[in-house]
Amino acid sequence: MGKIISKFICNECAYESIKWLGKCPGCGSWNTLTEEIVEKKTGGNNKKHIEAISLTSISSHDIKRTSSGMVELDRVLGGGIVPGSIVLLGGDPGIGKSTLLLQVANHIGVDGTKVIYLSGEESLKQIRLRSLRLNINNENIYLLNEQEIDLLEEYIKEINPELIIIDSIQTVYSHGISSIPGSVAQLRECTARITEIAKKMEKAFFLIGHVTKEGTIAGPRVLEHMVDVVIYFEGENNYCFRLLRGIKNRFGSTNEIGLLEMRSEGLVEVLDPSELLLGSSENSIGTAVTSSFEGSRPLLIEVQSLVSSSGPGYPRRMASGIDQNRLSLIIAVLEKLRGYNLSAYDIYLRVTGGLFIKDPAADLGIAAAIISSFKEYRLPSETIFIGEVGLSGQVRSVSYIEARIKEAVKLGYKRAVVPAGANYPQSTELIVYPVSTLDNLIDFINEE
Repeated sequence: MGKIISKFICNECAYESIKWLGKCPGCGSWNTLTEEIVEKKTGGNNKKHIEAISLTSISSHDIKRTSSGMVELDRVLGGGIVPGSIVLLGGDPGIGKSTLLLQVANHIGVDGTKVIYLSGEESLKQIRLRSLRLNINNENIYLLNEQEIDLLEEYIKEINPELIIIDSIQTVYSHGISSIPGSVAQLRECTARITEIAKKMEKAFFLIGHVTKEGTIAGPRVLEHMVDVVIYFEGENNYCFRLLRGIKNRFGSTNEIGLLEMRSEGLVEVLDPSELLLGSSENSIGTAVTSSFEGSRPLLIEVQSLVSSSGPGYPRRMASGIDQNRLSLIIAVLEKLRGYNLSAYDIYLRVTGGLFIKDPAADLGIAAAIISSFKEYRLPSETIFIGEVGLSGQVRSVSYIEARIKEAVKLGYKRAVVPAGANYPQSTELIVYPVSTLDNLIDFINEE
């Protein structure tokens, strides 16, 4: 029996203190230290001898990835599931995390590979009802209702699965920690135990994590540092689209995104998202089409703007799908360069499809949408706007211009407004209009 000790641990950064403090010295947050009862294990001084292994003696041919059965998820993972890896999947309640991983378990179990699905939130009958709705009837998926993480290794030795799904990490607990499940001490101890099992037995783990009202994964930030991959499952309740966005990935890029669509039969991959994110080819006033490069592929996105006279007081600036500071910057450039009195107008901007874009190549499309709504001009149909807007009104070149234009040609666009001097591909199917400043863009809109 170990000695029982008490510590105060920060809920934000997992800083430990022997006494309570109002302000955490680690992250500077106030009133985040909570008392945790920890059992200090007492044992012998037996030391294990570990043999060092040469780097070149490890065969690279033994390192292979397993497909999850979903191209979009494999893209975000960096090519598939790596044995011995731990993937943390976070998202809002009801977004479809359990549905996604149950479908992944079914894809992996089709060829005889065994999967353990440990659920601490739902009963086995509830999971079975979901599997019937998704038309999943796989005998290689083994369900567990056991919440004690110390017993998981015994089940793994008995069943010998290749993938273990834990739904969720906030519901499991270790017997050696007296705190309740979901506490800082339990999260760290359980994740450390899972990491030990994953690396020692070469088993892949998927952990489902709850999110806070701020949209971050519940628990200390150290939880995200302990796992190999962190993926956020995003989406709006009013949209059927679901977005997989990599935040951390030790085996690939974090710039990749995966797009899924929620249907009655489960989550379905969207292999050509540009067609679904765009509206009709006939643009309405205040609507422009631009390009955002996400990971290794370009997406064509529709941007909508509404410029209306403001009442007394300060004008409103509202943005959905981009950073509001970015919208304010483009508005300031238009006011300075062209003398547009936008300070007397409310400006609303929206990116369709529920996506949030950070690519600066969308600046030109945002500016075109604002100009269209302000001047009440309809932008030319079948035209795409690509370019970054500088503070002096210059249209700067962007990366991957060739891939963006090829995507526009594939979707039937006839014209592209791009930065002057860009190395764009010559195509008889698409006319390219190079612009160097926003003045050139406005001249193009007026001429059309």
